[in-house]
Amino acid sequence: MDFDSSFLFASLLWGSIGVGYYIYGKKQGVTMPLIGGIVMIAVSYIVSGWLLMSLLSIALIAAMHWLMKRGY
Repeated sequence: MDFDSSFLFASLLWGSIGVGYYIYGKKQGVTMPLIGGIVMIAVSYIVSGWLLMSLLSIALIAAMHWLMKRGY
C-alpha cells in the first residue's frame, strides 16, 4: 500500500475524532456516539483513499448528529 501524506493525515484526523466519540459515548452511556465512534475508527482503517474517507466520516458525523437530535 502506498501511503501519501494526505491519507496519513486524514486517517489520523478521522480516527482521532472517532476515538473521541467512542470515549464520550462510553463515559456518558450514550449508544449513538459509541457506535459512531467505532464505525469512524473502522472507516479510517478500511478505506484506502483520503477523499472517500473524509466524505464518509463527515456523513457519519452528520448522521450521528441528526439521529441524536431525533432522540436515538
